[in-house]
Amino acid sequence: MAIEETVRARLRGSGYRTEITARSHVLVADEPMKLGGTDAGPAPYEFLLASLGACTSITLRMYASRKSWPLAGLDVDLALVTEGEARRIDRRITLHGDLDAAQRERLLEIANSCPVHKLLTGAIDIQSRLTEEP
Repeated sequence: MAIEETVRARLRGSGYRTEITARSHVLVADEPMKLGGTDAGPAPYEFLLASLGACTSITLRMYASRKSWPLAGLDVDLALVTEGEARRIDRRITLHGDLDAAQRERLLEIANSCPVHKLLTGAIDIQSRLTEEP
C-alpha cells in the first residue's frame, strides 16, 4: 500500500472553523454565516471545486509547455449544480493565447484527464475508522 498524500483536518471548539494542514501549508475551512459558520475560509465543497480547478490549470499548463504551445494563461470557473437529487460540476475553461482550434480541442480533452477529474469521475473507496486519542 502506497500512501500518496496526507492531510489533517482539525476542528476544536464549538464552531465549524477547521484548520487543514497539508505538508507545511495551513488552510482554513468554515461554513458561511447563513449556515452557522463564521465564514473564516472556503466551505468544503469550495475546496473540492478549488482542487479540480487547480488540477485542471496545472495539467493544461504542463501539457502546453511540453508541446511548446502558446498558452498564455487560462481561467477555470467551477460551480456545483444541484438539480433535485442529482449533482454535477459545471467547469468552464477559458484559454488565453494564440492557440488554433485543434490545440484548443486537445486541451479540452486533456482537462478531462487531469488526476482530480479522474478521481472524481472514477470509483473511489473511502475507508473510515476511529482511532484513539493520543
